[in-house]
Amino acid sequence: QVQLVESGGGLVQAGGSLRLSCAASGRIFSSYSMGWFRQVPGMAREFVASINWSGDNTYYADSVKDRFTVSRDNAKNKVYLQMNSLKFEDTAVYYCAFRWARGAAPFVLEYDYWGQGTQVTVSS
Repeated sequence: QVQLVESGGGLVQAGGSLRLSCAASGRIFSSYSMGWFRQVPGMAREFVASINWSGDNTYYADSVKDRFTVSRDNAKNKVYLQMNSLKFEDTAVYYCAFRWARGAAPFVLEYDYWGQGTQVTVSS
């Protein structure tokens, strides 16, 4: 079993920045990739960004490309999401996700474990 805990969410004005963190713990015995997703009430969970095991391959949703950066620290079992130039439409609960595979992936069903989520609210 793997546990994921997100942190770093909060309230920020449009144009501002936030950095989300996700710490993984538990029985981590093999290589894994990580992803970030977000969800607003009444909508499906949507892909934001993902990163492969070695950290040299990343994917982003078009809506966040050039504004968000995903990174990881394997020594600490952590993944980060640096969010710059935030927009009102970035408001959502953000979830990190864990996948028992080296390669990054953009689909919800490809992930094995999920965090509890952290709220990001961008005021216009």
